[in-house]
Amino acid sequence: MNLELSPSVKYWSNFFHPILMWVLLFASVYAAYLGLQVQRTRNAQGEEKKELIKGRYNVRHYQIGSIILALMISGAVGAMAVTYINNGKLFFGPHLLVGLGMTSLIGFSASLSPFMQKGANWARVTHILLNFALLGLFAWQAISGVQIIQRILTQA
Repeated sequence: MNLELSPSVKYWSNFFHPILMWVLLFASVYAAYLGLQVQRTRNAQGEEKKELIKGRYNVRHYQIGSIILALMISGAVGAMAVTYINNGKLFFGPHLLVGLGMTSLIGFSASLSPFMQKGANWARVTHILLNFALLGLFAWQAISGVQIIQRILTQA
């Protein structure tokens, strides 16, 4: 099956993934901030703890994390679909491989939630380590993605 789209649709479809991923990069930094606030709340005492609880950092962290999980996975799959539709193949390289790895890491990280809710410290530490690794990979992906966009723009 060969899906033929208009040249305009093919061209502009190249930009949905990078825009989404830049939004998710910033959302991930915000989620990290919220996660650190959750940790701060957990370790606080007395009045400080009461004040931090009002921020509902745990709820906000869980909600934004769920949104990031859903959009990152669908954005990665969508990017591969657009690349395949536009070029008839995927480009095997570091950006694709790291993106697939990140998709797996975010799934593993999210799967730790039930254990963290039951107080498993090993799950909390693993979740934090995975997410900071994800942030580092995300920053690298942003740079390599800009290089890919520059190639697309010069071919237009």
